This record gives sequence, structure tokens and C-alpha cells, in this order.
Amino acid sequence: MEEKKYWVGFNLIKGIGAVRMQGLIAHFGSMASAWNADPAELGGAGLGPRLIERIEQARKGVDLDHIWENIENQGIKILTWQDSEYPSRLKEIEQPPPVLYIRGSFLEEDLFAISIVGTRRVSPYGRQITEEIAAFLAGNGVTVISGLARGVDAIAHQSALKAGGRTIAVLGCGVDKIYPPEHRGLAGQIMERGAILSDYAPGTPPDASNFPPRNRIISGLSLAVVVIEAGETSGALITAEFAAEQGREVFAVPGSILAPQSRGTNKLIQNGALPLLSGNDLLQALDLKRIGERTSARRSLPVDETEARLLEILGSEPLHIDEIRNRLELPIEKVSATLALMELKGMARQTGGMSYVVIREEQAEYHAGDH
Repeated sequence: MEEKKYWVGFNLIKGIGAVRMQGLIAHFGSMASAWNADPAELGGAGLGPRLIERIEQARKGVDLDHIWENIENQGIKILTWQDSEYPSRLKEIEQPPPVLYIRGSFLEEDLFAISIVGTRRVSPYGRQITEEIAAFLAGNGVTVISGLARGVDAIAHQSALKAGGRTIAVLGCGVDKIYPPEHRGLAGQIMERGAILSDYAPGTPPDASNFPPRNRIISGLSLAVVVIEAGETSGALITAEFAAEQGREVFAVPGSILAPQSRGTNKLIQNGALPLLSGNDLLQALDLKRIGERTSARRSLPVDETEARLLEILGSEPLHIDEIRNRLELPIEKVSATLALMELKGMARQTGGMSYVVIREEQAEYHAGDH
């Protein structure tokens, strides 16, 4: 945890983003070493005089121990690129956020997520579609991601929760600054059955300039982005643009050509977005039916003796199938078949090269506050 507070320190400095962080790690080996480096060493890492001056000012004016204490007291979990729990889908995007602040829990199953975004001035039609799509996804084991804003975002979160599913809110401010303020109650419910997260440090106010960049995280965490309703200048279109750049599918709900809320979505379809006519369109296009099958298998199929032994052997470090076979002293066919079944049940995962890791529910959940 000592190292993480220095990540937070650099995260507070304007001008230190993903590229600069990568450069500092490559040059110094750790954020602690970079934080304690003198100006000449920072210059050697490729930083300019203005940025070095900002770093020196931050070191003099910031009490990292006090900041870390506040983070712990608020039950905020911090994930950096170096954490195995850092969402793998987000790590795929160009310049992923170096630091994530999380309140609530992030589960292995949240990798199967779809974001729903749209206008704040939602129509009755948009409300109905948002409720139906969010509830459908939640009912099929898909996590719903949005931005906690008024309108479509809030309806998507509420509908996912009402359907008994999971939902994640990505904020354009610190996770201790719920915005808009009338959504504090909703944020509390989301933290119980999902998470609120941000790449902005605690205490960061909800400035207008923060929201467009955070949309890259909404799309980055998702398999696809669904735009329900959006005017021609809606922030939801920024999310759709990020999604397209990140190689995510973009779906848009068609609407009346006379409705201002549908001008953005209709234009997205005109420009190549997939028209969304039902929730099944999402499941088929993204092959998400496997999620329900995996969940059913996990519930219905019993753990046999070989599975039980494999659960004892497998850990978070990848183990090759040959080593697994040697430890179990069983035929390779038996080991391979059991591992395949455990993958279907969501109990194990192949990391490549015929190596496997365990997925335990207690390991998969990233509890805020577990520092």
C-alpha cells in the first residue's frame, strides 16, 4: 500500500496522465522512487521544467499520508495498472487510466458488461426503452454501466437494480462527491450491488470538463455501448465515439425523425451504428447467451472429487496443465475434461498456453476497503 499512495500523489498533478506515468515507471521502476527523485533525475526521465515545478509544488503542499488515511476511512479501493484486479477490458484501451478509485465491489462477472447512455431530457419513449433494455440485460447476467447522470443514466441504473442485477456508475468527479446530489441514495444502492468508480482523485469536484474524458471509461469497461436517446450535441455521442475508437460495438435505438432526442441516435445509425430493436439483438450480436448458461451450470453441476482437488491446487498464479496432471497423478484426459467443465461453471480460467488459474467468488470480488 505504501507504493499506491505515490500513484495517488502523481494522479493529483495536472499534466501527469497515462503516458507520463508509463514513462516514470519505465525510468524509475516505481512511483515511490519517482516521487522522491530530484529535479535533475525527473528531467532525465523526460519531464519538462514546468511539469517538474508542479511536482515539486505537490511534494511540498500535499500530505500523502493524510490523503491515504482519508481514502481508507472512506472505504475507497484503489487499483492501478499493476494490480491483477484492474479490469482487463479497460486495460485494452489506448491510455487506460493509471489509477481507479472504487467504492463498492467489482466482480469477475462485471467483465460481461454493456453500457447504456443517453440524454438527460429523456422522453416517455426513451424511459420505457431504457427500463426494458436495462432490466433485460440484468436478468441475463449482464452488468449495466452508465454515468449516474439525470435521465437515461439514472433510469438504467435503477432498472438494473430493480431487476436484481449489477450496475456500475462511472463518475466525472471524486467517488466521495456524488453528482448530481439528488442521486446520493441511488449511488448508495449501486455500491451495495455494484460499484461507483472514477479516475479522478477523491475531493475532485464535478467540473464540466471532467465528463467527456470519463466517457472513455464507460465505453472501455463495456463490450458494447447502447445509446437510447441523444440530441445532436449529447455527451452520449462522445461515449459512442470512444466506443468506436476502442473497437466496441455501438447500438442506437431508432426514434422519430421529428423528435430532437432521437436526432443523435438516428444519425449514429446512419453512420453505421447497429439499430437496437430488442434486447435479444445485444445477446446475439455479442454471443452473451453463454453467460446465462455458465451461471446455470455453476448452480446445477456438483463439485466432484477431481474438481475439489483442482480447487486446492489452482491459485491466482497460472499453472500449466502438465504440472496440474503431475500433482493430481491422473490421466491428462480426465484433467482436461474437468478443467473444461470448471471453465464452463466459471470456476477456472485459462490464461493462455494451457495454463490455468482459479476463480473463487471470494477472490473475484474486489471489496472496497480491503487494503
